[in-house]
Amino acid sequence: MQSIFRLGGVAVLLAASVAQVQAQAQALAPAVRTEKNISLALANQIAAEAVAACAANGYNVAATVVDRAGTVRAVQRADNAGPHTLASSERKAWTSASAKSPTQAMMEGAQKNPGAANLVYLPGFLLLGGGVPVKSGNEVIGAVGVGGAPGGHLDEQCANAALEKVKGQL
Repeated sequence: MQSIFRLGGVAVLLAASVAQVQAQAQALAPAVRTEKNISLALANQIAAEAVAACAANGYNVAATVVDRAGTVRAVQRADNAGPHTLASSERKAWTSASAKSPTQAMMEGAQKNPGAANLVYLPGFLLLGGGVPVKSGNEVIGAVGVGGAPGGHLDEQCANAALEKVKGQL
């Protein structure tokens, strides 16, 4: 019986120590965070560069750039791009910003991994190539989505070409 009381006492002391450490960690954490985010000017430039990169290859696309939270910052749609390209570019950008990953890689992962295949059921996720995170250093500050080229891998090439053009500003 005494050993039960001792174990109970140890458990109470351990719980109190854990609570004290958590309280100290919270006291040290800043109450206000500073985060990098994409500017409107940069978002417009990336969208224009993505549409231009695809146009150079004969593809009429739409490009959407979102901020770190997935909110649309800029959209451009090429002449003769289909109306569906707007929705696909936005969903690709949102998916990429949300997951902080290229959508082409996510699609391939979902095809190979039955557990990841369930990602297609998340509302708003579009697992097609063409969504690429925009990074400043290692921090994701937004994403670009391109839709309308004859294949997601080609959409992704245009998105990457646009990011290559602005890399000095990131």
